[in-house]
Amino acid sequence: MNKAENILVGISIGDLNGIGSEVVLKTFEDPRMLEFCTPVIFANVKMLSFLRKNFESTAFLHGIDRLDQIVPGKINVFNLWKDSFNLEYGVVNDVVGSYAIKSFVAATKALKEGMVDVLVTAPINKYNIQTQDFNFPGHTDYLNQELDGDALMLMVSDSLRIGLLTDHIPVTDVSKHITEKLIRQKINTIKQTLIQDFKIRKPKIAMLGLNPHCGDHGVIGKEDDEILRPTLNKMFEEGTFVFGPYAADSFFGTKSHEKFDAVIACYHDQGLIPFKTLSFGSGVNYTAGLNKVRTSPDHGTAFEIAGKNQADFTSFKEAVYLAIDIYKSRLEHAQITEKPLKVKEKQF
Repeated sequence: MNKAENILVGISIGDLNGIGSEVVLKTFEDPRMLEFCTPVIFANVKMLSFLRKNFESTAFLHGIDRLDQIVPGKINVFNLWKDSFNLEYGVVNDVVGSYAIKSFVAATKALKEGMVDVLVTAPINKYNIQTQDFNFPGHTDYLNQELDGDALMLMVSDSLRIGLLTDHIPVTDVSKHITEKLIRQKINTIKQTLIQDFKIRKPKIAMLGLNPHCGDHGVIGKEDDEILRPTLNKMFEEGTFVFGPYAADSFFGTKSHEKFDAVIACYHDQGLIPFKTLSFGSGVNYTAGLNKVRTSPDHGTAFEIAGKNQADFTSFKEAVYLAIDIYKSRLEHAQITEKPLKVKEKQF
């Protein structure tokens, strides 16, 4: 069975006091999932077996102690640790946070080394993961350090793709980060991922304005007129189909997003509020721009329902599907671009 038929999906388990383990187990209860992918969960099989009983899950777990023991068509659990520790659903715990990062770091290493094909990350708590060794605001920043390329957070659903110009930085610092260089970098990253990962030959991209009403010609800020618009115009003249800036307050209400293959928001909440309003529970967070594929669900640890067997696993399952689809698209794109057809010159 080749890579395109059964893809190895590495899974970091996330915060075990949250809903991560529940949505992972529920996703792979359906045996049809194992016909086209093989999950490899970085955790501990005894601990997950205990959680499996709590969630009344029918998922059958196969424990392994080395990654060369992965069995295709089974739910493999790589025994990353043998320690036992107490779980308290819904509680922020530094020990649990340290194991969430242990899982994520090991899964990323396996991804880099080609031991798994794609990575799907269950939710972490950004507060209890901070240590001297791991000082990152989230998954994306660490992946950007460890993998080749320039990471870009791209939120994906069936009808919407929203990328972020800036992501996990304070709102007060957003305008300081917006430069022509950054705009070009992010637009080029989205353009490439739409072509390579989503099979869109000539993508159309919209850019949202930074200020209310795109600054109203400088009355409410000058960044839109002095940085955004000139850069977008230059890139359009150079052959990239990018349009804007558009006033963010009316863009989604008028369904303008439906005219574009992707939208770029200037900062985190400008993009994620409309995305989660329109797609919450079925959307996926995709880290575009890297040489490896990583996705995650569009929700967090949901401590308020953790351990209650109430979590909806739709978004996590969609994250698995998207990771597989993108992996296959990249294989296809690589084959097409490796030996492009030569066009014969016309004889006159």
